[in-house]
Amino acid sequence: MKKLIIINGPNLNLLGKREPKIYGSLSFTEFLSEVKEKYSNFQIDYFQSNIEGELIDKLHEVGFAYYGIILNSAAYTHTSVGIGDAVKAIETPVIEVHISNTFSREKFRHKSYISAHAKGVIIGFGLQSYELAIQSFL
Repeated sequence: MKKLIIINGPNLNLLGKREPKIYGSLSFTEFLSEVKEKYSNFQIDYFQSNIEGELIDKLHEVGFAYYGIILNSAAYTHTSVGIGDAVKAIETPVIEVHISNTFSREKFRHKSYISAHAKGVIIGFGLQSYELAIQSFL
């Protein structure tokens, strides 16, 4: 069975509670259960951290063994050269996802240190962004 992993960055542990007008009211745990059931042909693992170094360590850990990585590095997308370098250094293809349309938000969110090294980018479709990323690996 092909293994995918969803890696979420800072504050995404608050999905369902945090700014529901932007991020929705469904918790990520609830969403993940639905997705795992729908795409049972994949083993879908999940990791979330608010700590930049832990995200980099996880990318290094899975970046040579998994079929695909779905990465929402959240605010680190716009600030972390280190996460961008980690994506560049690994072999596993990475799909960068964002729940909100980052281009309709503050100007600093228009820059991504991940995009240039990702297989693709999916922005602005709510939690469905993750599902679209999974579909890209079908």
